[in-house]
Amino acid sequence: MYPGSRRCRGSGAANDGGVVAGAVVVGGGSGIGRACAELLAERGWQVVVLDLRAPEVDLPGVEAVIEVDVRDTDAVEDALTEAEARIGAFAAAVHAAGTARVTPLLEVSRKEWDLVLSVNLTGAWNVLSAVARRFTTSGGGAFVALSSVDAQRPVAGLAHYCASKAGLESLVRVAALELAEAGIRVNAVAPGIVETPLMGPILSEPAVMAEFLEHIPLGRVAEPLEIASVVAFLLSDDARYITGQTLIADGGMTLREHARLPVSRNHVR
Repeated sequence: MYPGSRRCRGSGAANDGGVVAGAVVVGGGSGIGRACAELLAERGWQVVVLDLRAPEVDLPGVEAVIEVDVRDTDAVEDALTEAEARIGAFAAAVHAAGTARVTPLLEVSRKEWDLVLSVNLTGAWNVLSAVARRFTTSGGGAFVALSSVDAQRPVAGLAHYCASKAGLESLVRVAALELAEAGIRVNAVAPGIVETPLMGPILSEPAVMAEFLEHIPLGRVAEPLEIASVVAFLLSDDARYITGQTLIADGGMTLREHARLPVSRNHVR
């Protein structure tokens, strides 16, 4: 268990002869973010996780977990400084922190709107801008943000979530354009339906699962590792000529109309 807000592990990430560099995974305590952190550590990255709350169990291979609220610009800066103290200058960063609410447009409160936008979009900007300043002084780096297929098409009940993810993808493109000369690549991954712990209760409802599966040509929801593998590719040297792009990993879901979502649900990646 991670006591309090921070814990430092010894340097012992597995190295398969591939990457030997530092990486920060924001939102790496659970779900897709956790899968990203564990996969990167397995592939030889020295990984520090930043999350709102430290997980109650150790993350295999992760060097340290630092608690931070991505909505707080100064706190993000402090957390990244501490991450550097743990692993030195890092060459990669993943922004996987996110939240969602399913609420009809006319029932969305200002408080709920601000929450979703501040985590999904402003939080991403806080992390990206702080990371990019570090990358410019260390010869470049790679940044990947977790978006969603919902950024590219309307979904009833997800006005704030869709808007935040559409804004995120636009931010990724602008950042890629501006930062390319500094050797910084910026991309996004847009998952479809992923079986994370927080999506579990929804996917356990037979009618909801059946509705989703009808809209996924591959006939199943994704596992977090399948999305993490796409993130790891974009961070790797194999993707060295890719920037400003959003890679969709949805089992073909965007080829069909989106399934209807139950209202009054809270979802966090």
